[in-house]
Amino acid sequence: MTDTLDPRSAAVPRSLPPAGPPAEATDAADTAPPAADSAHILAQLAGSLDRSLPVPLGTQLRGLIEFGIALGELPAGQRLPSVRELAEHAGIAPMTVSSVYRELRLSGLIETRPGAGTYVGDGHRSDGLRSSAMRKLQRRIDRLLAEAQALGLAPSLVASLVNARASRSRPPVQGLRILMIGNFLDTTEKYVERIRGHLQPGDTIAATTMDAFQAALAEPFPYDLCVALAHRRGEVENRVPAGVPVVGLSFIPAEETRALLAAIDPMARVGIVSVFPEFMALMKLGVARFTPHVSSADMRLATAPDIEGFVQGVDVLIYASGAGAVLRHLPSDRQAIEFRYVPDPHAIQETLIPAIERLRSPGAATPTTTKDDTP
Repeated sequence: MTDTLDPRSAAVPRSLPPAGPPAEATDAADTAPPAADSAHILAQLAGSLDRSLPVPLGTQLRGLIEFGIALGELPAGQRLPSVRELAEHAGIAPMTVSSVYRELRLSGLIETRPGAGTYVGDGHRSDGLRSSAMRKLQRRIDRLLAEAQALGLAPSLVASLVNARASRSRPPVQGLRILMIGNFLDTTEKYVERIRGHLQPGDTIAATTMDAFQAALAEPFPYDLCVALAHRRGEVENRVPAGVPVVGLSFIPAEETRALLAAIDPMARVGIVSVFPEFMALMKLGVARFTPHVSSADMRLATAPDIEGFVQGVDVLIYASGAGAVLRHLPSDRQAIEFRYVPDPHAIQETLIPAIERLRSPGAATPTTTKDDTP
């Protein structure tokens, strides 16, 4: 969870529970962890807020949850603390927690279940194009069932006919077209290289940024499947045609990053530079996780007024992906380490590959390439 998660590199808090099953592969209603996990998460969220940073605690809290989801540390179905519990343990106003939860609900990242509490959602937004398309399809199904009833046909027969038609609606697909959508193009291209090794000959995968994707969405849509950061899956899903699957991947710190951090001289003056203020606390935690031998580290935003002097005054600079511009201030005899993330291999195997294989199967539904608004 630092600013590099695709590249907003989000550092993994030290003690959050291990990542559970990918969001796509679980049913949120069936996978809520036990109460002990919720208590553990309460302690970690409250304890991870850093009052030494020039970032509002509410902003930090949102980043902790958002990128906890992105890295698979907070899987779909995970119960979150109540507003009152989190406010009391973190020492912040209930209104602050309530506001953060409201923003996350609007983003489709969490959901409130009446009488049950607040949970991590499955990445789908309830107010987007996908929901609209599903409602439209449901209306058509209702009309089809009504027509079948008028003809004296049982609903089970209609279901059998639909299943039979779907099973032969598409021949096997060999060359799939995949689009990976991230925040920074250079980082996303590196993610694509990691994923490409898992694809079959004839498959293609391209990289783009969220900004470019939103500005130039073409019709007909030229891709069979989209890959997004886990916490931004809903945004992508609401922008593509209803038949195009969207897979959300979680990320882990790159092995090279871990090794470089572990090798830092304990006496070195360490500086950390983040791109996004909401993820400063997470990045600082991520650095601390892999540098337990370093007593302290100072931190700045890439846009801080004193960034030039700050960078020049450190022995080792740890910078988030997207903050590379600050390297121009770093003396040539100092070390720079990019805090970089890579797609979680488990997420690729357990989430992305199954989605690809479903598209290859003869029974896969043909992706919709236009937004059909006809009744």
